[in-house]
Amino acid sequence: MFRANRPGTVFMVALVVLLAATLTMGARQDKPAEQSSAAAAARPGAVEMEQLKFYVGEWDYTETYPKGGKNTGVYLSKLWPGGNSLINTFHSTGPVGDFEGLLTLTWDANEKAYKAYAFGNEFPGALVETGQFEGDALVYRSELTVGGATMKLRNMTRVAAPGQLVSEEYVAKKYGPEALLVRVDAKKR
Repeated sequence: MFRANRPGTVFMVALVVLLAATLTMGARQDKPAEQSSAAAAARPGAVEMEQLKFYVGEWDYTETYPKGGKNTGVYLSKLWPGGNSLINTFHSTGPVGDFEGLLTLTWDANEKAYKAYAFGNEFPGALVETGQFEGDALVYRSELTVGGATMKLRNMTRVAAPGQLVSEEYVAKKYGPEALLVRVDAKKR
């Protein structure tokens, strides 16, 4: 398994990826049957951002790690003024560490993909992710280099039940096999 310079870095990055995917996944499940083509033409990405309203509110979540650790936390999501982005703040604590961060989610009309920009207490700068739906799961992918090692991250999020989501984060060294890093179960308050 990849080892970062700070023990919590990989877990924090995984959590950020999971939360971004968790937020975006619900949008697809709550899509209105009909969308105004005039509204979509008026502002590129409006339809896709409208879908994210499903996740506006407060959520409780549990992070479960394969080697036995469990953290719990809360995140708060709201649409930013203008409706072009969704802002999410989160904080989790437990035996795996204390993680706090900020996510900004948006639709990139040029890429025709969701983008997530994640900022956390365990790493400098921002982690940038790209998401697409594959069947009924939203899949985010990104690469990250920490301490000279490149990791590939893949997150799969699916709706488990109304108001409940499950996300699984996988990590691999650049050309190595994937391994489950963390599972997040989220429930709307």
